[in-house]
Amino acid sequence: MTVIRQDDFIDSVADALQFISYYHPLDFVKAVHEAYELEQNPAAKDAMAQILINSRMCATGHRPICQDTGIVTVFLKIGMNVQWDASMSVADMVNEGVRRAYLHPDNVLRASILADPAGARKNTKDNTPAVIHMEVVEGDTVDVQVAAKGGGSENKSKMVMLNPSDSIVDWVVKTVPTMGAGWCPPGMLGIGIGGTAEKAAVMAKESLMDPIDIHELRKRGPQNRAEELRLEIMDAVNKLGIGAQGLGGLTTVLDVKIKDYPTHAASLPVAMIPNCAATRHAHFVLDGSGPALQTPPDLDQWPEISWEAGDSVRRVNLDTVTPEEAAQWQPGDTLLLNGKMLTGRDAAHKKMKELIESGEGLPAEVDLKGRFIYYVGPVDPVRDEVVGPAGPTTSTRMDKFTDFVLEHTGLLGMIGKAERGPAGIEAIKKHKAVYLMAVGGAAYLVSKAITSARVVAFPELGMEAIYEFEVKDMPVSVAVDAKGTSVHEIGPKIWQKKIEEEAIELI
Repeated sequence: MTVIRQDDFIDSVADALQFISYYHPLDFVKAVHEAYELEQNPAAKDAMAQILINSRMCATGHRPICQDTGIVTVFLKIGMNVQWDASMSVADMVNEGVRRAYLHPDNVLRASILADPAGARKNTKDNTPAVIHMEVVEGDTVDVQVAAKGGGSENKSKMVMLNPSDSIVDWVVKTVPTMGAGWCPPGMLGIGIGGTAEKAAVMAKESLMDPIDIHELRKRGPQNRAEELRLEIMDAVNKLGIGAQGLGGLTTVLDVKIKDYPTHAASLPVAMIPNCAATRHAHFVLDGSGPALQTPPDLDQWPEISWEAGDSVRRVNLDTVTPEEAAQWQPGDTLLLNGKMLTGRDAAHKKMKELIESGEGLPAEVDLKGRFIYYVGPVDPVRDEVVGPAGPTTSTRMDKFTDFVLEHTGLLGMIGKAERGPAGIEAIKKHKAVYLMAVGGAAYLVSKAITSARVVAFPELGMEAIYEFEVKDMPVSVAVDAKGTSVHEIGPKIWQKKIEEEAIELI
């Protein structure tokens, strides 16, 4: 009989979570590099270059790939012959591992988990609790799969109860464009088919734990309907031309994973969950011999990618930029930002709106007139860092506030991740503002452009407080210009047409 010690289990969970915060799985790195080599859209190629550069930097510097260090999901298969030498429950041991990982002083991870989700939404401060799935199986080991799932991609999860005669491929092809780019493609799609609604969702999430192997499948050929579907969905989605970060291009998904389960004769449950460009998961097995610790990969496995500003790139001084200057920017233009900007996410926007409506007004240091606001919740700094990884958050969450903020503050521009929705675009057009996009999945790289950072308002909001950042050559793209033209609307249409007409080779 195998005896699993409490400390060995906790240490293994904590080690895995630290490990995946800064090491991409090598299969993912290889797949992104292959997509980068094939990509023909310069904007999408540039985005993947930043993702690969960021990945290598994080692997070298042991800092998070993304500022959103995720909600922890754990799949446990506990052997029936296992005995525990522990005073804590299995769930409590998992959560202690999470707590130690996220509070590790050498690599502090962002605490994103809020208790009382429909009420006070108070931060738990240590990223607990994890979402835990436990199964008792034959054997004498504990098999553990652990992931840290970013909110931007998790929020794009989709679920449907199809009729048995309906096409799963058609539903996926219709649904993926509605997800926008907030899930940070290129990534993977996890699909669960069958069982019941909750079973399909769990299978979709668990499927994302598997390595990227679609090319091997294509070479040997599918052996069942699920494998046929993987190939059909992969090809159909990439033909949509959505591309990296939704900018238009050849690769939207790197792999499609499917798990299925018998279902009721009247039902066809399907769940689809995307994994983003900050794919993070690890696997280990405890056999009673001690903790199961991760083995660092060979850094030579990362491609050598460089990013340089081209001749068409313009530098922008945020301290002196004018509406007239911003009005000249075109969708897809690359800018290098310099100077000072403020930050603010959902909670800060809600609080600003309340203060303005109450007549109290904004704090003196939150004068937004003529300025830019960056949608970000950074990781706390360690050692000599000015700020921790500070990539953009999904901008559509701020659409409900955009018209009000532009109307009442004179804000000139916003910086965030992915597309804006109709309400956001209409507000931008109405007020002749602009929206700039930073690359999701390149948080550590972005943080290196930040030369100073200080909290100027709402410190009680933690990572959602308003900061003032000073930046030097922070790369962004013009995503919505002052006329309301969105690169996320025109880019995919252009590349979908190119793929259809020119029969371009896809990944």
